[in-house]
Amino acid sequence: MRQLAIRPAHCAQAVPVAEKISSPPNEAVEPKPLTDAEERIASNLAMQPADAAEVYDIFFRANGSERVSILHSLAETPLKAAPRIPEARASRAIETLEMAAFAADIENFTLELGEALILPARVAAQIVDDPGGEPLACAMRALGMPGPVFERVLLFLKPEFGTSVNTVYRLSRLYDRLTERSALVMLAAWRGSTMAVTRAKYRPALYDDERQRARTTASQTRPMVQPGSAPAVRTGTDRSDR
Repeated sequence: MRQLAIRPAHCAQAVPVAEKISSPPNEAVEPKPLTDAEERIASNLAMQPADAAEVYDIFFRANGSERVSILHSLAETPLKAAPRIPEARASRAIETLEMAAFAADIENFTLELGEALILPARVAAQIVDDPGGEPLACAMRALGMPGPVFERVLLFLKPEFGTSVNTVYRLSRLYDRLTERSALVMLAAWRGSTMAVTRAKYRPALYDDERQRARTTASQTRPMVQPGSAPAVRTGTDRSDR
């Protein structure tokens, strides 16, 4: 009993009682970080395609001051932002975009922007071709482009931007005040809006439309006598039956 550290609770108790075993201290378990794929899936499921399409339409239809207000309000919205672009990919994309801007190569600039941000060609072209420049500033902030590099892009990419001091100053000021979260939330909306467009494209192939189409066809009336169903009566030159 002494070797096992067992002692009776009191003298009248026949069964010996062991000493209380101390419980180990509770260790805080750190949550396992999500992988890039898990973050992308969580981001895509956070914003419904219809909501993303609505944000997309509202932003591109708004004027300059309204777009600035929308971008600043996205920093406080509960919508989940898109995952941050990996640093290695973002660095390569920024270098390629700057070189394309120096050469005023809008086609390659648009192609690289779509590949870096994982956007369809239609959305990437709309971002680059937008006359206001706010979508371009938002896209570059999502990539993490430094401010001086963004200013050089504005000066050389498009003549309508580079020749206007007011435009360069306005977009540079917006870029400095734009947060990364606002840009990533807008990026999530741009990505999610493509799903709504795809669903609308294939809407006529749903089963209910086929049923409606079949009902319309069945309701059409047909002639009582089909062409060629009655035997033809042929007569000779003397008008006698043959």
